[in-house]
Amino acid sequence: MTTGTAVQSEDFSTLADGTPVRRWTLERGGTRVRVLTYGAVVQSVVVPGRDGARAEVVLGLPDVTAYETYTGPYFGAVVGRYANRIGGGSFVLDGRTHRVTANEGRNTLHGGGRGFDKRVWDAVEVPDGVRLSLVAEDGEEGFPGRLAVSVTYTLDEDGALRIAYRATTDAPTVVNLTNHTYWNLAGADSGSALGHELRLAAGRITPVDGESIPTGELVPVEGTRFDFREPRPVGPGYDVNYVLEETGGEPAAELYDAASGRLMSVRTTEPGIQLYTADHLGDGPFVPCAGIALETQHFPDSPNRPEFPGTVLRPGEEFASTTVYGFSTR
Repeated sequence: MTTGTAVQSEDFSTLADGTPVRRWTLERGGTRVRVLTYGAVVQSVVVPGRDGARAEVVLGLPDVTAYETYTGPYFGAVVGRYANRIGGGSFVLDGRTHRVTANEGRNTLHGGGRGFDKRVWDAVEVPDGVRLSLVAEDGEEGFPGRLAVSVTYTLDEDGALRIAYRATTDAPTVVNLTNHTYWNLAGADSGSALGHELRLAAGRITPVDGESIPTGELVPVEGTRFDFREPRPVGPGYDVNYVLEETGGEPAAELYDAASGRLMSVRTTEPGIQLYTADHLGDGPFVPCAGIALETQHFPDSPNRPEFPGTVLRPGEEFASTTVYGFSTR
């Protein structure tokens, strides 16, 4: 008989304004995941290595005060309403210009000044996991439409972490959701994650200008340092969106730490994945490049790029996206 995921919740901490935050723990097989209601943050993922020893493999912080302090890296959070960047802090939808909060120079990053990463989500237990939800009101951070969002974290039978996103709106809007977890399969306290082997099922990237806004081109990776179609070690200096290819059921990405034997696979319904090596960490508790982010997403600045896969959501439609992080050893 198959045993499902053990699910528990507990009081965790309070925000500076006194708002309570709870922590949910999911455990199945060798995998243990901890999720906070603040930012829908994945605070912890513990999985075994080749020798059976379990280790923490994500960059998490010890308390809510730390998450409120170190907001820039978005440690483990769900980011939205629009993940990644919107150039110039504006976009045109149905002939109307919408100006959204510019929080990275003149551009908008990860939803603006108070995105979903800084909200306390409601949470309820569901089979094998927890569902977190919130409502973003019309006009929040300049985005149109009252958006109802849910993110469901569950553990599959093999211990894989499944993240299912859903959203509906009462007026036309744009939506792009992702999880901003940083992975270090050698262990979160092991220093730099550079040297992990990475494979990406992506033959093209969306190159960016000096403000990290896509130029609109789709450039082949062949013959460049961006080519991870065959596994090779990750070096520094990556913050780029990859255009994922059809994989026939194979993972879109695989990350491997040879020392521990831990292998993480990524399967997603999204058309892109942002590889970020976190070179700018260092002001907080982690060294530069302490973790590698693999953010499944639609492309940056899609609201201003009609040639990119669309991110418009209209009343009567549902935004639906699923990403599965699988764990094994070799």
